[in-house]
Amino acid sequence: MKISNSWLKDYLKTDLKSEKTGEYLTDIGLEVEGIEKYETIKGGLEGIIVGKILTCEQHPNADKLKKTTVDTGNGIILNIICGAPNVAAGQTVPVATVGTKIYSKDGSFFEIKEAKIRGEQSQGMICSEDELGLSDHADGIMVLEESIFTVGTPLLDYFEIVQDDVFEIGLTPNRTDAMSHYGVARDLNAFMSTHGISCDFEKIEAKDLRFEGNSEFSIEVEDSGLCPRYVGAVIHDVQIKESPAWLQNRLKAIGLAPVNNVVDITNFILHGLGQPLHAFDADKISGNKVKIGLSKAGEKFKTLDGTERTLNGSELMIKDGDNSPLCIAGVFGGALSGVSETTKNIFLESAYFNPVSVRKTAKLHGLSTDASFRFERGVDPNITKTAITHAIELITKITGGKLAEPLLEHYPNKIEDHYIILRFSKIEQILGTKIHIETVKSILKSLEITVLNTIANGLEISVPAYRADVTREIDVIEEILRIYGYNKIESQHKMAFTPVKLTPEDQDELENSWARTLQGNGFFEVMNNSLTSLADPTNAVKLLNPLSSDLAFMRTSMLEGLLENAAYNINRKSPDLKFFELGKIYHKKENYLERKQLALLITGREKAENWLQPKSSTDFYYLKGYVKLLLDRLGIEIEENALEDSRFSDALEMSSEGKTIVKMGKVSKKLAQHFDVDQDCFYAEIELETAQKLRAKGNFKFKEIPKFNKLRRDLALLVDKEISYSALRSAARKNPSPYLKSVQLFDVYEGEKLPVGKKSYAMSFELLNEEKTLGEKEISEVMNSLIHQFQKEFGAELRG
Repeated sequence: MKISNSWLKDYLKTDLKSEKTGEYLTDIGLEVEGIEKYETIKGGLEGIIVGKILTCEQHPNADKLKKTTVDTGNGIILNIICGAPNVAAGQTVPVATVGTKIYSKDGSFFEIKEAKIRGEQSQGMICSEDELGLSDHADGIMVLEESIFTVGTPLLDYFEIVQDDVFEIGLTPNRTDAMSHYGVARDLNAFMSTHGISCDFEKIEAKDLRFEGNSEFSIEVEDSGLCPRYVGAVIHDVQIKESPAWLQNRLKAIGLAPVNNVVDITNFILHGLGQPLHAFDADKISGNKVKIGLSKAGEKFKTLDGTERTLNGSELMIKDGDNSPLCIAGVFGGALSGVSETTKNIFLESAYFNPVSVRKTAKLHGLSTDASFRFERGVDPNITKTAITHAIELITKITGGKLAEPLLEHYPNKIEDHYIILRFSKIEQILGTKIHIETVKSILKSLEITVLNTIANGLEISVPAYRADVTREIDVIEEILRIYGYNKIESQHKMAFTPVKLTPEDQDELENSWARTLQGNGFFEVMNNSLTSLADPTNAVKLLNPLSSDLAFMRTSMLEGLLENAAYNINRKSPDLKFFELGKIYHKKENYLERKQLALLITGREKAENWLQPKSSTDFYYLKGYVKLLLDRLGIEIEENALEDSRFSDALEMSSEGKTIVKMGKVSKKLAQHFDVDQDCFYAEIELETAQKLRAKGNFKFKEIPKFNKLRRDLALLVDKEISYSALRSAARKNPSPYLKSVQLFDVYEGEKLPVGKKSYAMSFELLNEEKTLGEKEISEVMNSLIHQFQKEFGAELRG
């Protein structure tokens, strides 16, 4: 949110410098993220002086350039090359001297330097109105009136340049009271008055209005629950034109483009006092009647942006006497009833709409306006009438309009302030320090919180309705601390805590161990939002009231988020990536399900490019190596099987005791390219809960290194194509021999030399007797047992 320092001082008179104001705002929770300088003329005409062209000759080396000499006062004569078609001797002109910065409309600039242009010296620039930011005229240099402008005088002496400092405040969603210049001034006044800093704050009051004539307009609110308060006014004989300069500058300073005087005034009140207003062309309201009620399901309505929207019957609408919709209440105006150049009479609206109703309607139609932003968070119900009186005063003064009748108002049930009991003991308990009772009362008063009664160990207080976020005792204590000053709370000199030692029974221990292992191997941890958009929402958990369509579902996989991370880094010239993320995924079948996973994604080169080693890209087995490194810590037997998964072009599943632990593979090119990733990516997801349940806890034992060497024997087995290596490996692991230590696959062959429908597996077997050297007889017994097992279960044949 942008807050103009000059505008702020309309409500709070103070001599504070902008930097100090920003510091105080940050101290009270209105964090200033930056201070920008606003100028009606960018650069403030610094370095531009009035000059007089003494001579003007054709450039000897260029047909379209002129060589001039310019008197800039104090006897200084400059040689300036100029290409403007209207340049001539005797003219009084604005001159940008060497070192002057000339700004363009986008804020960029170039600096005037002494240079040679086509061989002739140039010591400045004669400027056009466009180059100075005075107008859009760029057809020639600006010629000044000689009787008014004195040679050698800075040009800024003749123009009124408005300069302002604009605060960029990172406002939290709960601070609806500070969504205006008046609200920020009110909060700043509470801090400054409490700390004895000189300031003068005047509370805004309703204006006394004089009306002329009667327009016979009426209002009707169909549901006071959706519209607790509504105020309307009819103003005749308005003249729609440009706003005065002071009003335009106020809006431009905070990034708003002026439209016309009436619309600009409503925006001025919105950002000044925090109350959204809406102006209708009164002549387009049938029956001289304004109704506030629900829409008709299926009805079409064209909004100010030219979009035709279909209403579903839940929207609160502003309608005319014929029930034709004029405006989506609190959200967006209609294209047919808005103020235009031909408008002569207006109906001005100021209201308090139900925040929930506005929020649902805004989200339903994907709209977010300055008005809906405030209404859906809760505006001040007590400023509704005050704000419209200030707007009417400005409209009558600026447009020449006349208030046609007394204000039309609907407010059957006053919105009451919040009643809260505040305990002194609770303040001390939360803050860790004791604040004097009178100081507490002073802070409450500065915040416009009324002390109703003093009770034992506390106060009965009334919090104004505009503080929609202060409804509990703890909220009041937070307000006291904000104004008292966070910096005044001393930190404890001694802090104590009890460390918790994790054991293998704790899943956190496994997660921490795996995270440290990955970090030690060059992986970076990422954290992505659990809310996302899904191309296929099947079995996905959908939010009932999503913030936007991009955040409508709970994620069903962490792959998409990691691909977005990869695309972000690749686009910034960091293509070699190793990421991991610990998080949850969500599904909905018969019930809602959530599972915690560890997800890994690698892409790019295996090692940084260097001249000693050839370029090596990551691949499926590179990722598999890291996965096995993690799984080895579980101390369990792992089975591997091919996996069919639409996310992958090649995939593998790892399981134990019939339970899937890992799914991994090469990400399909179609999916990767959907996220603008054109290089190969490899992804794995590990089920943390399953891994923890299967984990061998506390069963590890240390053994001496065997004194005898392992022996290796190889077998080449001819089997049917349908038989997988994992099946052979599982069969070998069931062999009862205590000497068989490991089974590995080192070659697979399929070709013309083999019978049709057959393939060959070359497998190695490591044998070891830890007590003595194995003899050939013992080795043969083991190998013959394996061969017999393969022949019996798979019909395997030995290849020579």
